[in-house]
Amino acid sequence: MDPESILKTVIEKDSKYVMPTYGRKPLVFKGGKNSTLIDIFGKEYIDCLSGIAVNATGYSNQKLIRAIQEQAEQLIHISNYYYNIPQVNAAEKLAQITGLSKIFFCNSGAEANDGAMKLAKLHTKKNSFISTNNAFHGRTIGSLGATANIKYRDPFVPLVKPATFVEYGNAQAIEKALDSDTAGVILEPIQGEGGVRISNKEYLKEVREICDQNDLILIFDEVQTGFGRTGKWFCKDHYAVQPDILTMAKAIGGGLPMGAIAARDGLSFEKGEHGTTFGGSPLVCAASLAVMETIEEDKLIENAAAMGQYFLEKLNRMKRDDIVSIRGMGLMIGIELDHECGYFMDAAIEKGVLLNVTAGNVIRLLPPLVIQKEEADRVVEVIESIRKS
Repeated sequence: MDPESILKTVIEKDSKYVMPTYGRKPLVFKGGKNSTLIDIFGKEYIDCLSGIAVNATGYSNQKLIRAIQEQAEQLIHISNYYYNIPQVNAAEKLAQITGLSKIFFCNSGAEANDGAMKLAKLHTKKNSFISTNNAFHGRTIGSLGATANIKYRDPFVPLVKPATFVEYGNAQAIEKALDSDTAGVILEPIQGEGGVRISNKEYLKEVREICDQNDLILIFDEVQTGFGRTGKWFCKDHYAVQPDILTMAKAIGGGLPMGAIAARDGLSFEKGEHGTTFGGSPLVCAASLAVMETIEEDKLIENAAAMGQYFLEKLNRMKRDDIVSIRGMGLMIGIELDHECGYFMDAAIEKGVLLNVTAGNVIRLLPPLVIQKEEADRVVEVIESIRKS
């Protein structure tokens, strides 16, 4: 079947059988290498979305592929009623890189945030949380309670004890919002869906102090910012602020569905208090170990830091008069324009670049951590060339 027929057939089947929850682009990919994806027509695209911060080690990474193949030949899944060698090894490695003590494996970032709030409630015997304006913590019925965007929330209200939302970056607003039933605070060190909004060291330290003074649980959602994305293992490491609970997903499994909760010493679920069928399977944990080893061995954290700086320098030299601000940390970059810019996605696709727009007017760049200068040059060239028609 020729590529045009394949594309038509895929779109028709998707329309007929798949719930229409996504605004899909008319693209079908057949493969990729490093930071490049290739569609069924053979056209190449520099990927600055990487599965929404998932494919950190790039496409066709051989270490990851071998780890998945070797584990699949031995054991894909067993019940969590039994011990699991890849799982305990992945937990050990995650404890080392997070600086926290206990790990719970799940299947996604939303599940991780759900579980983190459940653990905080269990520990404090309290029920409410403080979140921030423009926060995104997931779409499950529990994590929606801490997600600020009314587009995601309103169709499902009333929610289970929704959070109190306060201004991001304002620690005093958190202090004022406390009440006798507050279990904890959940926030993103960088708001991804909210428009790549970057917190500062003083803010996170002040929030940590407020939580300590009021016996609250501080949860950092590093689902998008983790695993080298910001030029450190985790964004918290830039600020030397340790949460009580850290949530992870996206890049953790190399593209396989995986999430995790890391908690400090003395904060843990006990037998029967939480669980999952698929969380921490041998296959995903073997993949996760390969991802973490690749990040270390190939110095991808260092590349993310260097390439992030390179991107920012190039972007700041662009000749555009509609830029409000350009901000980023490592390879998590936002370009805020003074107008809605959803059209950028389609225009960039035409020019062989994949990116997305968040918060309506922020171009978000989340390339694989393996991206190189010549690719960054092309991405900046494309962004500079696109104008509103």
